[in-house]
Amino acid sequence: MELVDLSSWEDFEERLKALTSTPPQLEDGAPLGYVSPFLFRGQANHCWRLTTTLERYIQERMSVKRYYRTIHAAKPQIETFTGADWSILTPPEYEEWLAKQDMVYLRHHGFPSPLLDWTRSPYVAAYFAFVGASEAGERVAIFAFREHAGAGKGWIKKQPHIETLGPYVRSHKRHFLQQSEYSICLVYDADTWFFANHEAVCGDAQSGQDILWKFTLPVSEKLKVLRMLDGFNLNSFSLFASEEALMETMALRELYFRANR
Repeated sequence: MELVDLSSWEDFEERLKALTSTPPQLEDGAPLGYVSPFLFRGQANHCWRLTTTLERYIQERMSVKRYYRTIHAAKPQIETFTGADWSILTPPEYEEWLAKQDMVYLRHHGFPSPLLDWTRSPYVAAYFAFVGASEAGERVAIFAFREHAGAGKGWIKKQPHIETLGPYVRSHKRHFLQQSEYSICLVYDADTWFFANHEAVCGDAQSGQDILWKFTLPVSEKLKVLRMLDGFNLNSFSLFASEEALMETMALRELYFRANR
């Protein structure tokens, strides 16, 4: 992972332009294969690691088999409350399909998930980084991730690897509003698939896969960035489309922007 500390939003936009406009180059000069688009993630504290909600909830290594049995056990209660039939595989079928689309549904509704959520938009990522940042904090973080950088993709047994799900998954409408994508980190050990931490995988620009950059910016840029994003109608209401999000957006405009003109 490459760490880049920046002093202003303008510095970030310059680095972002350079990063996204420069095609990857392999060290040995080999021809490039598939190059995936960038994904971005914003975090309100630069000290926070890239962890899924499942990692933060149980803080221990969990097998895919155990997790799938857990969500399968919750299936009747979810169906009872929502009134909808949730068609997922039975636990014996989990090896053929890891139920990644079902994990997206759980992730959006707060159930601890092994998925890490990203966005295709660096500006959506910036919004999430700054909107939750404390004025007393020091720096926020915006991550940029590229899974494929032209050298192909492979994995080794007992070593974790990352898979992205792409944009075409069934989920809540917020998935489309936020340009969301998801990744999952897995490791095969002792004849069992386990979830692993994303930062254990990410390499440098010459690795050809799973490349991660971490840009940090001072929290003092919060007002400027949020006001600029709101000017492009990028705010809580446009990203969540709920009554609560409308109230949050109105409060931001009337109590924060107006008071800091």
